[in-house]
Amino acid sequence: MPAKILVINPGSTSTKVAVFRDKEVSFDAEVRYTRESMSHFPSVIAQKEFRTASVLELIEDELSDGLPDMVVGRGGLLRPIPGGPYTIGDGMIADLESGRYGVHPCNLGAIMARELADKWGVPSMIMDPVVTDEMDPVARMTGLPEITRRSVFHALSQRGAAWSVAAEMGLDYSRSKFIVAHMGGGISIGAHRNGRIVDVNNALDGEGPFSPERSGTLPVLPVLELVESGRYSFSEMRTTVTSGCGMLAHTGTNDLREVEAMISEGREDAKLVFEALVYNICKHICSFLPALMRNDADREPVSAIILTGGLARSKKLVSAIESVVDFIAPVHAVTGLEEMEVMGMGGLAVLRGELEAQVYPADM
Repeated sequence: MPAKILVINPGSTSTKVAVFRDKEVSFDAEVRYTRESMSHFPSVIAQKEFRTASVLELIEDELSDGLPDMVVGRGGLLRPIPGGPYTIGDGMIADLESGRYGVHPCNLGAIMARELADKWGVPSMIMDPVVTDEMDPVARMTGLPEITRRSVFHALSQRGAAWSVAAEMGLDYSRSKFIVAHMGGGISIGAHRNGRIVDVNNALDGEGPFSPERSGTLPVLPVLELVESGRYSFSEMRTTVTSGCGMLAHTGTNDLREVEAMISEGREDAKLVFEALVYNICKHICSFLPALMRNDADREPVSAIILTGGLARSKKLVSAIESVVDFIAPVHAVTGLEEMEVMGMGGLAVLRGELEAQVYPADM
């Protein structure tokens, strides 16, 4: 009988759910949330029961022929660790619930997976968490010694999309170079060099292009002045730059489809925001070329530029980005279940003994 693996992937504006039976997807769905529905919760952790109930409702029929053999949750904001599978232990849950390393809806992935797995008496794990850290030392350094850049990004989405495109192109991911942009509620862009993600913008800390609801890189002094003036407290500024900026602040919506509809209606302000979004994404894609061309051994051309995440479903956005950056490499849009597949296949490999789930350092 094939192994049944439940995969749970909470994001800023949705929860994705999939059921794998060995390598085949028997079910997949996505619950999307409006900004208004999420605003009623005082914290991310407070969303747990609401999101878990929506998952159980979705998979009710999938449970009719038996419980899952494994539950895999999206890895959240943990301490920096290498990629791969990790058992969900008490220390991991404590770090996620306390927000010790940051607060984001992805923290709920492991929490929800552990709760359901314990209820059913099956193992739970995460795979390639967002804190996967393979950055080059030079990429960590900033001009302020007290601040070191952190590796926090859409690791599952980026790695899964890169594996998929490498296979499509007949390339070995571990011997190729890609620039991968995950474009969702947050936008992270990574330089993939010979199987390692050697630099990436930390969208959670405010780096990179602005997104549907995040500010992206801002000039430092004006931000400090806004806080010093009392217009924003520190906590208000944190909330604003991570969930109340970007496309949402300029247009009133974080839904690109609605912005495209505004453009079709002749809204010049919406057109400018769209063009600025494209410009920012392209600018940051190009900024990762040095990470792939640092020395003589790295002079091979970039294999592909890969666009993934929810915004990659927009043909208008993909076409606009491609028209600017295709001088670097062919542009591929990946809009399937790659992120979920990495999680599902990781769970299957652990169940089969092909991979060993690592122990999170806080559990040791």
